[in-house]
Amino acid sequence: MRLGTIQQADGSRAVIVGVSETEAAVVEGFADLGDLIEHPDGLALASKAKAQSGRISLDGVHWLPPLRRPGKILGVALNNSANPDRIMQGPSTPAMFVKPSSSLVGHGQPIRVKERYGRVHPEPELTVVIGTGGAELTIDEAPGHVFGYTIMNDLTSPTMRGDDTFHYRAIHPDPDDPNGIRYVDSWVSYPARYKGADTFGPLGPWVVTTDEVPDPHALRIQCRHDGRVVTDDNTGNLRFSVAEVVSFTSQYLTLEPGDVIAMGTALRASAKGGAVQNVDLVRLGGTVEVEIEGIGVLSNPVEHH
Repeated sequence: MRLGTIQQADGSRAVIVGVSETEAAVVEGFADLGDLIEHPDGLALASKAKAQSGRISLDGVHWLPPLRRPGKILGVALNNSANPDRIMQGPSTPAMFVKPSSSLVGHGQPIRVKERYGRVHPEPELTVVIGTGGAELTIDEAPGHVFGYTIMNDLTSPTMRGDDTFHYRAIHPDPDDPNGIRYVDSWVSYPARYKGADTFGPLGPWVVTTDEVPDPHALRIQCRHDGRVVTDDNTGNLRFSVAEVVSFTSQYLTLEPGDVIAMGTALRASAKGGAVQNVDLVRLGGTVEVEIEGIGVLSNPVEHH
């Protein structure tokens, strides 16, 4: 089942279920997909709406992020098999960061960039939507807590990352003196701006339920800029699997219905070369598309502000 959230002509929000490539049905009583996920009969009501005769055209629909304010929007850092050779030091487990819900924007809606952001590039990512909450989940249990999958363009500003990186002498306890301290040369960067600026989280348009995605690690994923393929990768190249990421995350953060986890950037360059890091949206503008096999296409134009 394919589910999304739109803004209707009267300004109200509605959850829709896809009926065909061009039509959908409104699931009455829900203004946000998160509400449907938490409702005990949510999927049954969506299925009922899909079977009824009422239809709306998807042509010109004003898409909203399928989930308006997830409790948590998490990203997995450097989670691609192309990364380990580049990592000089780092964890052997998933590393997470948080994006604010205010960064979310729907399909077709503008990515707003400003000159002071410096360089901004796209990052195409398969994204997990949690259905059933839980903590301390095993790897075997984790897939049962996934509601479905969607697409995120995890926009990133390396310029702001550099600006917000500290190289400093961290204070640590002295192992040879219980009352002493020692200084350790350290680097640390804080992602609030460079990952979480307004519109840095295009999401959607659809959330596709797990029954329609039998293997989330066998999906072709592309990123296109103004129609040119920049990245052509496969989710099979993720370093840590969905089950591993969901399980690991739940050891530290209790997962809740509607939480979102972006699985990490597809990196493999297209046959014509280049990389997402070369697509500076502040300089180039244009339109960015992320397509994931079986899930859909997320497209957003760039606006300078």
